[in-house]
Amino acid sequence: MICSKSLPNTWTICLVLLTLTNVMCPAAKISAITNPSADVRLSFIQPGRVAGVNVKQGEFVKAGQLLVQQDDAIEQAQLAQTEALSKNTTQIQASGASLAQKQVDLKKIEKAAASKAATELEVEHAKLEVRMAELSLELAKFEHEQNKRKYEETKIRVENMRLKSPIAGSVENIYVEVGESANALADVVRVVRTDPLWVDVPVPLNIARTLKSGQAAVVEFADSEPLRIEGKVTYVAAVADAASSTLIVRVEVPNKAGRPAGEHVKVDF
Repeated sequence: MICSKSLPNTWTICLVLLTLTNVMCPAAKISAITNPSADVRLSFIQPGRVAGVNVKQGEFVKAGQLLVQQDDAIEQAQLAQTEALSKNTTQIQASGASLAQKQVDLKKIEKAAASKAATELEVEHAKLEVRMAELSLELAKFEHEQNKRKYEETKIRVENMRLKSPIAGSVENIYVEVGESANALADVVRVVRTDPLWVDVPVPLNIARTLKSGQAAVVEFADSEPLRIEGKVTYVAAVADAASSTLIVRVEVPNKAGRPAGEHVKVDF
């Protein structure tokens, strides 16, 4: 169709078609890059010698699986010691028996005092002995509770010497070897999750304002035959980039095929 102002009816039809096209196709496909939906770098909180690396680079691991372990021989010995102390109630039993004996002695002295066979001073002394025995029992119980807390603290310290994966994913990097000394807070192992993938798309403001979480979006991968996979919007940023007048919109797309993160894609809303 040729649009010409000299043909009023034709010009009107062209304007209507252009308007409908802009409404139905408000934006072209937007270029973006895929990212892992989780990217975790694990490290020890204290320095120590690496005793075991239980995974290989590229291996898929489950959440909670042991990855790397430090030498914890000394900590295991401390754990056994604190466990024994936490279970030992001998001091409590001894203090309880002493208190029972002091209470019996007090009753005897009070009975003797009633028949003038014991002085008031002896009675007060016996009461003081009972009170001291009560305090000794309380102290024994307190120390027992402290021993239990020390045992729990040691267990946590031992557990912190074992790096377990917080997610299910693939081991991307291993930065240590058995026998090396791992520094505190230094990267030891990196685990990534690529199913699903995340795509952070810089969307023009006029389009981003219309998008909501849960809305469908199509991600096109640049293969020999372009692969289009439907995902969904999971996040719309609250702050725009003033320089480009765009807003970051995160699209989550399933990745059962195990495609690597970092691919250039195009997203259509």
